[in-house]
Amino acid sequence: MTTRSMTTRSMTTLVMAGHGARDERWSAVLADLAGRVRRLRPGHRVRLAFLELSTPPLADVLAATVGPVVVVPLLLAGGYHAHVDLPAIIAGVRPDARVAGPLGPHPLLTSVLARRLAAAGLRPGDAVVLGAAGSADPSALDDVRAAARLLSVRLSRPVTAAFAAGGTPTLADALTRARTTRTAPRVAVASYLLAPGHFHGRLADSSADLVSAPLGADDDLAALVWTRFDEAVEEAQLSRAPRASSRSSLTMSPALSSREGSESTPVNVS
Repeated sequence: MTTRSMTTRSMTTLVMAGHGARDERWSAVLADLAGRVRRLRPGHRVRLAFLELSTPPLADVLAATVGPVVVVPLLLAGGYHAHVDLPAIIAGVRPDARVAGPLGPHPLLTSVLARRLAAAGLRPGDAVVLGAAGSADPSALDDVRAAARLLSVRLSRPVTAAFAAGGTPTLADALTRARTTRTAPRVAVASYLLAPGHFHGRLADSSADLVSAPLGADDDLAALVWTRFDEAVEEAQLSRAPRASSRSSLTMSPALSSREGSESTPVNVS
């Protein structure tokens, strides 16, 4: 990394953009995550903001931030919030801001998922379902399926991506299929959610034998936030180079998701 590149990073504010939730536990986890992000790079400017429901609003934080900005969506997949809501807010307040891709899929998330499953009591013979919120956007569902492929390779067993709301298979269908078509003694659900709340409650209330905790505030997750930040800064520098392509700052997600979701051959994914 050049001195100029390091200077650019240190002068750029990282704005972590979460969706927002009414559940206070959710907000507490995001605040904890922001603290971990700050501790990884002391002195660097980090702000936490939200698209809706929670405070402070992203628009207000962006309007009050002076100097270069990189927005890192605290979203595990693409979808409406990543492709419509977030760009609309940024375009109206800080059109100069750079926007990173969503957090997932990524091997660092796979590591957290594997640890959460181990802590929940996963056994070698258990079937595994990756439980996500879901979306009406096919690209978001593809991102979750890519995350399931990464987890499948890590665990050396099939992993099925399933959705609590919006997308197929539904969580109920995936659990039924796991019990009727496989000889696994138990079915475990890996919670592909950032924090406790409505959707994790739906996973916990399912017929699964065990459900892991959400990803939560984790140092690997904090490192991933900085990875996305660095990617966005590098993209900005390339776009200003004489022969660089002029890709939009709002279109990083598909390329990142495609590359990371297929970096290794899955064992078997539904």
